[in-house]
Amino acid sequence: MARAFQPLRTARRIEGVTYAVRDVVLTARQAAAAGRDMIYLNIGDPCQFDFRTPEHVVEAIVAALRDNRTSYSPSEGIPEALEAIRRDAEERKRIRGVRDVLVGHGASEPIEIVLTALLEPGEGVLIPRPGYPLYEAILAKLGARALPYDLDEENGWQPDPDTIEALVDAKTRALVLINPNNPTGSIADRATLERLLELAARHGLLVLSDEIYDRMILDPEVEHVATASLRDDVPVVTFGGLSKVWLGPGLRIGWAITSGPAEVVAPLVEAAGRLARARLCASHPVQWAIRPALEGPQGHIDEVNAALRRRRDVLATRLAEIPGWSMVAPRGAFYAFPRLELDVDDLEFTRGLILETGVVVVHGSGFGQKPGTRHVRIVFLPPEELIAEACRRIADYCAALAR
Repeated sequence: MARAFQPLRTARRIEGVTYAVRDVVLTARQAAAAGRDMIYLNIGDPCQFDFRTPEHVVEAIVAALRDNRTSYSPSEGIPEALEAIRRDAEERKRIRGVRDVLVGHGASEPIEIVLTALLEPGEGVLIPRPGYPLYEAILAKLGARALPYDLDEENGWQPDPDTIEALVDAKTRALVLINPNNPTGSIADRATLERLLELAARHGLLVLSDEIYDRMILDPEVEHVATASLRDDVPVVTFGGLSKVWLGPGLRIGWAITSGPAEVVAPLVEAAGRLARARLCASHPVQWAIRPALEGPQGHIDEVNAALRRRRDVLATRLAEIPGWSMVAPRGAFYAFPRLELDVDDLEFTRGLILETGVVVVHGSGFGQKPGTRHVRIVFLPPEELIAEACRRIADYCAALAR
């Protein structure tokens, strides 16, 4: 007689895996089912609005498919893509001492490969708070420790090297920088990056520099500095991809650029390569879009940044009119992280806002926030009139809460 099955037991470590950006979709579905007119300000996907993947990128993928580039590729990526990424890293980003390039399934896969290659259970990684939830989820899967460091809201959401250094312990292995930052839109300045690299050098830390938004700079006077351009004696892995700057999040192509002293990074490169080979390869036809993206027409970048600047300004102006709201103006990417001075939990606020108004934002606690503060993340990808309407509904909802 067959044994009766019990509900399958799952791993305890998965209890630490959450992804607030998509978790709010469940509440949004309830609101939509109830007939609400929905405005989605939760997911950073330009192609769901009025942005399009550049035509030369699309055509490169179509041509690859027609040319039967549908076999497996080399696990690290096709040579044409690797060479283009390296050239861009050295010539545009000014990264010194490039030792390796790895192409992956989005930038998320190389991030996970590098962390998996680096960490033993119980070892720690310094991650920004607020920051992209992926890092904490990966660390939970690996049984490693997330060591959150607070970005300084009073100083434009800059990382504070002194605060970070106080968190370093004997088992700390790496420091994560997200620059431009998701969810705040802040950009770390050159002096701060130099101090963080000095900190990494003192403590023997690998620096993971997530620069997926590196060309989405909203104000022309603002400089984005690639972390690895500042020193070649500190090991740095820089992440990039086609998802944001080239408006192709569903293409799922990203990369990791490892730089620093050859003898220091060689074991990591070898271990990451073994993991890459075990998963075969990233999408072969889409890899053929990397070189055209990096070396072809770039005119869309200025157009996109100009549109995002206008939309950010509408959001900033409208939110400033709502009592209890304040916002550090984002300088890069397409996210804002306004602060709520309201007597309500941010998750409760977000859920109520979605159900009552149809405006979908993400609770700040889903990205981490300094204890005692409350925020939401707002994506300002929609056209100006939709942002203005969303802000009107937010204002009405807050007024109703105050009554």
